Amino acid sequence: MAKYRKKPVVVEAVQLRWENWEEICRFIPPDSFLGGFFPNGDNQTMGLRIRTPEGVMEAVEGDYIIRGVNGEFYPCKPDIFEKTYEPVE
Repeated sequence: MAKYRKKPVVVEAVQLRWENWEEICRFIPPDSFLGGFFPNGDNQTMGLRIRTPEGVMEAVEGDYIIRGVNGEFYPCKPDIFEKTYEPVE
């Protein structure tokens, strides 16, 4: 079986947090942003729905929202994001 290495790709991302809600709204274009929600109904845990190439996906507070190489958006759990990406200067 052949082995392959993932090509290094720089992506833009923002972590979903209350304190950067305005940044998130500027980052995700209106045609991809389908609204925010409170998963537990407690107004403390936030989330949002975004349109992705695979359909509508939900992200909750702490998840990263990534803009892919083709301009698409998708959520990523923090543990996967930290294993896959590192900051670029």
